[in-house]
Amino acid sequence: MTFARLAVAAGTLFAAFAAVPALAHHGWGSYDTAKAFTITAPVEHLEWVNPHAHLMLKHDGATWEATLAPLSRMQARGLTQEMLKPGTIVAVHGYPSTRTANEMRAERITVEGKTVELR
Repeated sequence: MTFARLAVAAGTLFAAFAAVPALAHHGWGSYDTAKAFTITAPVEHLEWVNPHAHLMLKHDGATWEATLAPLSRMQARGLTQEMLKPGTIVAVHGYPSTRTANEMRAERITVEGKTVELR
């Protein structure tokens, strides 16, 4: 393989790996901040994973997915996985997705009388 081909191959490989982190995260532009609302309901299911935890709640006859903050931020602010067990009543305030039905970006959550700002 010539030096030029090796350089092109290395550049292509670098570009492919550099794009991977960008695919793992998203911006917040796909949420309608003019339509803020609150869901107060028991936790149906929790996915406590990075980059964002996800909470499933019943609201208006549908199951909604609330995208929460990164785990480290929530834990630093006193919100733990144990506080969000199924059946626990929470109030999640946020914005609906403009792309995905029944999905919201959570701005704050109140659980057990404690309100945690997520952004």
